[in-house]
Amino acid sequence: MDYDTYGSNAVELAIDLANADRAGDPGWAEAFLRSHDEWFPVETPLELTPAEARRAAATADLVRAVALAGTQDDVIARLNELLTLARPHPYATDHDGELHLHYARPDAPALEQLTTTVAMGLSQVVAQHGWQRLGACSAEGCDDVYVDTSRNASRRYCSNTCASRSTVAAYRARRRV
Repeated sequence: MDYDTYGSNAVELAIDLANADRAGDPGWAEAFLRSHDEWFPVETPLELTPAEARRAAATADLVRAVALAGTQDDVIARLNELLTLARPHPYATDHDGELHLHYARPDAPALEQLTTTVAMGLSQVVAQHGWQRLGACSAEGCDDVYVDTSRNASRRYCSNTCASRSTVAAYRARRRV
């Protein structure tokens, strides 16, 4: 699957957000923003209020809901719900040496930039390549979501680690029989 670099990076940001470990950590959203600080202008404050952290969690849940939807109608409904949170204000830039578009205004708060970027990136991939390109890991004990970039849309695992773990488990199960 071939899709533009910025769009692919934006959808990977969306997947990272959906898979972020929030397990009772009230500072998870700020830690997520700091670990993805390349998405924000240097002057953007990455501190969030508790209400903004809850909205970041809601955005993560919506991205996950889009990826887990089982029908096109469900994907459309969930994607439209995510898009209502976005405040797109696209602009062209070459800050990294390549001309490309950013989806949110550079002076927007970090949460607005994050929400808009993941909503627009995810919607572009779904619209251009189909909702079936999103999925959940088939490995036992893993519930991470992913975007399938394989040529024949055959991906089943979120990572090589989960694929290998499942292959080894299946091999050992066959050997026991």
